[in-house]
Amino acid sequence: MTRNPFFPKLEDLPAEIPIFPLPGAVVMPGVQLPLNVFEPRYLNMVFDALARDHLIGMIQPTQDSILDPTPEIQRTGCVGRITSYSETPDGRIVMVLTGLCRFDVTAEVEGRGGYRRVAVRWKRFASDYADNTETIRDRPGFIAALRSYSDQHGVEIPWDDAKKLADADLVNLLCAHLPLGNEDKQALIETIGTADRADLMRGLMEMASAGGPQRADQRH
Repeated sequence: MTRNPFFPKLEDLPAEIPIFPLPGAVVMPGVQLPLNVFEPRYLNMVFDALARDHLIGMIQPTQDSILDPTPEIQRTGCVGRITSYSETPDGRIVMVLTGLCRFDVTAEVEGRGGYRRVAVRWKRFASDYADNTETIRDRPGFIAALRSYSDQHGVEIPWDDAKKLADADLVNLLCAHLPLGNEDKQALIETIGTADRADLMRGLMEMASAGGPQRADQRH
C-alpha cells in the first residue's frame, strides 16, 4: 500500500493501544472502515485517540462471547488511524479508520474512560509496512471465484476498479468488505502473506458458493 506520510513508522508504533471489539467490523492495512460511534465509552476512546496518536485497534470478540458487555477477544487484530471524522448534532462521531498494521495481543491492561486497552506485539506483521508486491497465485481463478460468490450473495463489485488494484490491496479490501462469517474473517486476518490469504479466501468463497446463498453473520 502507499504509505500515508501521517502514519507512524513501524518502530514508533505504541506498545499499548485502545481497542474497539466489534464482530464483523474488520480493517486491514490500507483499507478504510467507516464507523458510527455513539456509546459514551467509545466516544471517550475517540477523543483520547485524537488527542494522542489517532490510533485505535479493531478486534473481534470470540464467537461465543459476542453478546457479553466485556467480551473475550481474539488474539489478533489490526490497528487503524483516524483519518477523518465529524461530530453530529445528536452527539455521535462519524469517522473513517484507515488500516495500518496487524497486531498480536499479549495482555489486557488497565482501561480508561470505560474503554479497553491492550499490550500488543507488532513483529509478526512487520510485512504490513513493506511495499507489498506479493501476488495472487492464480488471479484469473481468484476473480472467477469472486464473480461466482458475488453473484450468489448479491455483492456488488466495481469490476473496473478491482482490475486496477494491486493484488495485496484487492485481497485486503475483500477481507474487510465481503460478507463472510466472523470466524472466516478472523482466519484471513491472521494469515500473514497475500498469496496465502488469497488462497484461503478463494477456498472460503468457493465453499460458500457451493452451498448457495446464505446470510452473513457480520455486523457493522
